[in-house]
Amino acid sequence: MTRRQALSIALAVMPFGVAFGAAASDAGLPPWQASALSVFVFAGSAQFAAVEVVGHGGAALAAVAAGLLLNLRSLAFGVAMAPSLAGPWWKRALWSHLMIDEATAVGVGQSDHRWRRYGFVVTGLAIFVAWNLSTVVGAAALASGGDLVTAWGIDATGPAAFLALLWPRLSRPDQRRTALAGAAVALAVLPFTPPGVPVVAATAGVAVAWARRPPPADAP
Repeated sequence: MTRRQALSIALAVMPFGVAFGAAASDAGLPPWQASALSVFVFAGSAQFAAVEVVGHGGAALAAVAAGLLLNLRSLAFGVAMAPSLAGPWWKRALWSHLMIDEATAVGVGQSDHRWRRYGFVVTGLAIFVAWNLSTVVGAAALASGGDLVTAWGIDATGPAAFLALLWPRLSRPDQRRTALAGAAVALAVLPFTPPGVPVVAATAGVAVAWARRPPPADAP
């Protein structure tokens, strides 16, 4: 079932990868640089932020800062997956490259550490291959198609896939309250903060909801 999930998610993000390749070329990056970003950064929203900054004449440091802000959420993903990714430091370093929304969502949805690791790695690798192949297609064949992201609504692909994976896990009232609290905080600060900050701020709402969760039924 996990392999089927991984393949479905990988196919779903491919249009997003094509759009990134097109946006990178539109920003003036040659195809090899667009591919290098997908191989070594491998973080969709951060890559889009970086090429947008570069395309508007921004400095490389500003592009890196934008990407870092958008990927601060990976710290929380790492905390959630760390118990299931035990091993030597070099193996954990390799696994950390796959720390994306979809791979984490599939991983935490499994029943034990072995299957959590399996779901995370299989999904991450499937998306890595699909993302890089689609980047090449976008950069080479659609060099003037940077507006594909908004014109085709591709910017909603990643969040929609993540929400589809997350939604089945919100089965209990306390889980729904936690998700709603985080979403409320993110929406409240969205108009006043740079990209990436609302995601980090949402953890405050999640922390409050988590602290107020009811005790387990077998608690003394």
